[in-house]
Amino acid sequence: MVPEALRYTAEHEWIAVADGGRARVGITHHAQDALGDIVFIQLPEVGAEVAAGDPVGEVESTKSVSEIYAPVSGTVVAVNEAVTDAPEKVNQDPYGDGWLFELTVQDPAAIEGLLDATGYRKLTEA
Repeated sequence: MVPEALRYTAEHEWIAVADGGRARVGITHHAQDALGDIVFIQLPEVGAEVAAGDPVGEVESTKSVSEIYAPVSGTVVAVNEAVTDAPEKVNQDPYGDGWLFELTVQDPAAIEGLLDATGYRKLTEA
């Protein structure tokens, strides 16, 4: 399951750009499936300046701990408190209620440099 409208990183984050240069970020279905049951999520702080590729949080599952990376540079403007209280939401709905944080995108052109759905499918099938 790879929604066509999103962009993806090789580290298995997705990003959805909304109006006004604001974007929502989460981990992909492939990532949550590989992690197994997610039991804890650490999200970035609202107001944090993040750079593309930098670790901004962690996802802990019954199998391992994985970093969450910023897909693009920007400022964190919201976090999904619901997933810190109920991390299983990421397993249940990674592209919906299981989103992780929102940011204002510093350079909207950077989004175009990320993988599209076809590119992400090729990455995960390799």
